Amino acid sequence: MCGIVGYVGKQQATPLLLDGLRRLEYRGYDSAGVAILDAGALTVRKRIGRIANLAELLLKEPAPGHAGISHTRWATHGSVTDQNAHPHLDRSGGLVLVHNGVIENHGPLREALRKEGHQFLSQTDTEVLAHLVGKHYDDAGSQSAETPAARLLEAVRAALRQVVGTYGIAVMHRDAPGLVVGARRGSPLVLGIGKGEHFLASDVGAIVNRTREVVYLKDFDIATIHADGFEITSLPGGLSGYEISSVDFQERDVEKGDYPHFMLKEIFEQPETITDAMRGRLSREEATAKLGGLEMTNAQLRSVERIVLTGCGTAFHAAMVGEHLIEQLAHIPAEVEFASEFRYRNMPLPKDVLVFALSQSGETADTLAALRESQRKGHRTLGICNNVASTIARESDGGVYMHAGPEIGVAATKSFTSQCMVLTLVALLLGRIRHLSTTDGLRMLDELEAIPDKVRSILKQSDHIRDIARKYASAQSMMFLGRQFNHPVALEGALKMKEISYIHASGHPSAELKHGIIALITPELPSVFIAPEDTVFEKNLSNIEEVRARKGPVIGIGTEGSRRLEELCDDSILIPHCPDYLSPLLTTIPLQLLAYHTSVALGCDVDKPRNLAKSVTVE
Repeated sequence: MCGIVGYVGKQQATPLLLDGLRRLEYRGYDSAGVAILDAGALTVRKRIGRIANLAELLLKEPAPGHAGISHTRWATHGSVTDQNAHPHLDRSGGLVLVHNGVIENHGPLREALRKEGHQFLSQTDTEVLAHLVGKHYDDAGSQSAETPAARLLEAVRAALRQVVGTYGIAVMHRDAPGLVVGARRGSPLVLGIGKGEHFLASDVGAIVNRTREVVYLKDFDIATIHADGFEITSLPGGLSGYEISSVDFQERDVEKGDYPHFMLKEIFEQPETITDAMRGRLSREEATAKLGGLEMTNAQLRSVERIVLTGCGTAFHAAMVGEHLIEQLAHIPAEVEFASEFRYRNMPLPKDVLVFALSQSGETADTLAALRESQRKGHRTLGICNNVASTIARESDGGVYMHAGPEIGVAATKSFTSQCMVLTLVALLLGRIRHLSTTDGLRMLDELEAIPDKVRSILKQSDHIRDIARKYASAQSMMFLGRQFNHPVALEGALKMKEISYIHASGHPSAELKHGIIALITPELPSVFIAPEDTVFEKNLSNIEEVRARKGPVIGIGTEGSRRLEELCDDSILIPHCPDYLSPLLTTIPLQLLAYHTSVALGCDVDKPRNLAKSVTVE
């Protein structure tokens, strides 16, 4: 959550910072601000609302200079006001700081600083951190033999030793022109390397148009950047090892292109992203999936007695699909846990348990905490994520990359299907080393390779789905129902509708309808049934009949040629035939489009839904 961009170089900083903030606006859009340092003068501009508001202010009140830091905020501590917007100054007004994360002990720190005469203008934990760094800088004294740059670095180090919580920060001081200090713990920060200029950003997408070489900072790294170079040290002191990486995507990957919204672009990218999740991982010779990143031999995989999958939000729903896949195809007991609850429970787990942590960004705070707790208990823990350089990717014992490319839309779409595909490959691999025959494996490979074209055929129905969305856009509430593999899809469909259209929506197993949920059925409440022709198709039809008997409108997601479903439902969206274990890869596409077109019909901001941000890096 929240976005940081910092710059030091020969160009004017403000246009570069604004451009970077626009690319990070999906991380938070409650308020935004910049601080520019020029010839020892520090200028701060900030405004509530979108980046456009800040840009308008800067047109009226320019801030020239060649070094600066900036921030786009998703509010945690303090309401959405100009005073609470970042950047924040210290008591002297000479130090300025931006921050992602949460300082958990900001209360005691604030009180201690108040007793020393500090006065605070905001409600934020970030202003406390700015004052704390400023205090250590001032305490070193102007008579110190250290240069202002060295004093600033040591002040940051001293302050961070006192804080409890998570942070990604960028700091400047008017005494140290041409220098920006950055540090991270639990909140991502990347250093961009240029010629005669350097960058800091909370996401590489902010600077991909400026540099192709980056350093992904590790927890407890502190970076100092200036126009001609950089240095990375550790919080305890001393140099910290680092690796220069090449950015593995292009600027066009973080642009909308001809699409009106990132979400629609990413929905339509799914034939390619599903293909990329399979690419190089299917072996016809062995009729299985090849996943070397798991870092486990077949003997080790055969010894697994239980699998636990954990994630949050959309990743949790993908994990639920994975539970069904692993149990059906590999016959290994599996269970799904909310990452946010995982470390607070004391689950009895067998010795030979394998844990998968799912996160698109690889930085989700709750999922990272679950991974660390699992490893603390001695369990091998693997990651499924989309960012090769993420913390989960670095700290897991192995894993699988999704290769879905940047996902900018706040409502996850292509990451869900990519996670489902990766879990399908995991289930195939586990099944083949246990009981699935070569014939079974080859049949699965054929079905997997056919999925991208089947997705393309569903995407061609976008206009039809748009018409259905407009028909029901005035609904105050909706229900999504499915069984077996498609119960998680119902939950995911309801989540998408809630996230971007603000229509109250709930997902349920279809069979639970008569166990209480049916009381909600009215002519004003549409029900969306995910009912492909599978082993529970007849049961789903019976549930639809129960809703229709009570005059509830029904949208059916079914299989091509399913005349009975079409006759029963008020509206229907049909998908190509596929095995039940692959159906989530297809049935989720109409639900993504239904939510998208409903949001557009209601005039909502599809890519920036209220109160949400893309990457949840705070608890």
